[in-house]
Amino acid sequence: MSRSTRAAGRRAAPRASRSRARSHRARTASKAIGLTLLSALVPGSGLLMGGRKKLGAFVLTISVGLLLIAAYVGLTQRDSVLALAVSPRQLLVATGAVVLLGVLWIWVVVASHKLLRPVSMTYTSRLAGSMFVGLLCFGIAVPTTVAAQTVMAQRDLVGSVFQSEGNSKSATRPKVTNASDPWAKTPRLNLLLLGADDGVGRTGVRTDTVIVASIDTKTGNTALISLSRNWMRMPFPEDSPLHKIYPDGYWDPSKGNVEQPEFYLDSMYDNIPKQHPGVLGQTDNEGADAVKLAASAALGLDIDYYMQVNLAGFRQIIDAVGGITVNVNYRVPIGGDYGEGPGTNGHHLPSGYIEPGPNQKLDGYHALWFARGRYGLSDPSRQERQRCTIHALVNTVNPATLVTKYQEIASAGKQLLRTDIPQEILGAFIQLGLKVKSAKVTNIDLDKDKNFPTGKNPNYAAMREIIQKALSAQTNPVASTPTVKPTKKPTSGTSSKKPTPSKTTATPGAAQNLNDACAYNPSQTGN
Repeated sequence: MSRSTRAAGRRAAPRASRSRARSHRARTASKAIGLTLLSALVPGSGLLMGGRKKLGAFVLTISVGLLLIAAYVGLTQRDSVLALAVSPRQLLVATGAVVLLGVLWIWVVVASHKLLRPVSMTYTSRLAGSMFVGLLCFGIAVPTTVAAQTVMAQRDLVGSVFQSEGNSKSATRPKVTNASDPWAKTPRLNLLLLGADDGVGRTGVRTDTVIVASIDTKTGNTALISLSRNWMRMPFPEDSPLHKIYPDGYWDPSKGNVEQPEFYLDSMYDNIPKQHPGVLGQTDNEGADAVKLAASAALGLDIDYYMQVNLAGFRQIIDAVGGITVNVNYRVPIGGDYGEGPGTNGHHLPSGYIEPGPNQKLDGYHALWFARGRYGLSDPSRQERQRCTIHALVNTVNPATLVTKYQEIASAGKQLLRTDIPQEILGAFIQLGLKVKSAKVTNIDLDKDKNFPTGKNPNYAAMREIIQKALSAQTNPVASTPTVKPTKKPTSGTSSKKPTPSKTTATPGAAQNLNDACAYNPSQTGN
């Protein structure tokens, strides 16, 4: 073969390669834009069509694999997802992974378009293609950024509210022995819910709302028990240092059997740490631990953990979820003060009222006063509204709300919550919370008329007996008998009218379903 022939062969080879490369681009600009969109929806497909077959097959395989893994984990590994959601370290790794995947996705789209667009394009076509690719990249960058911010918001919430057992101190919480199954030997988990009023103008912190939630760890069925803010003589367990200081309960016998607002239950959170600092030993929240001990002794329950709700944060979280829907059976005051007791601002009338009506949508401000309002109303009616507010909030929060409003909820949650629940068992707590959402929630009536007509000397022994019977009935349910006799069928010639539904009333000492307790009943007065 002559030198000229070999040279011609070498020159011919590159032309064949360029011809094959051009064959992948032999399409219109509009078709290239359509294929670029396909490459964004199916990462790797654009690289395959653009001639980078090995790289395209690799990217496509990784994309399909990640989708299958995500589907498998989401459907079958809920425990692992929950563990990730409450681990600050794993959440940080997840944030990095989300950002990396977003950047790689954008690179795949840009590289695919470069391979797919025609070699020769008009200025208008090139501009249209560039703008379309820019929109695609923007469409990928926005959800990626939102996802990363949401994961970081969750990490910030977990780190701000929940401390690990080693980094926090409590004088009353149980020690975690089995983080993977902390309820193995706990048939009922008792959680103390505190509503702390530390708003502007208040002297100290008052726990106006004190509720114990007793949760069946197998079924999620929950019994709510409300404690009145003006109870005196709150007892303490015999092995507690506070029992030695107050052997006859939290009051001052030297003042006689009279109302002692400075010894009400709602003053305990603020007064005991001031009067007896360090009496319970090492603790991050001596006031909450004191209330836990008193509530445990008064109700005959071992209270495991507390969750303290700041009322200002409560308003924000109601707004974050879009408000709650409740039945308002009577006028509920907004503001107003009797001018008596700890933390008072002096006597003044309410600034307004929430008017009665069924299925009222309340924003955070009005929901807060629906739960708090007490001027001219009784404490039991206020406690019932507080339980109904919790019930409405549980029913309102759904996956769609969490996805769209999560950053607002997390931001409010940082100001809303304070707790001694350790990070180590957060996954188990979330699983239990999912059970509670779909289970039955009841209220245990402690019989105010008989056991605490006033707050001066409540009959705690009788309350303990009521609670034990109610919880035993929930744990070992028996067949219920109808309390309403069936109506007779109408005889011929008579008109048939559907009976008007009426709200069932709770028998003192019995457990009442909150769907019934929170139903619309305009005959109630709140007194």
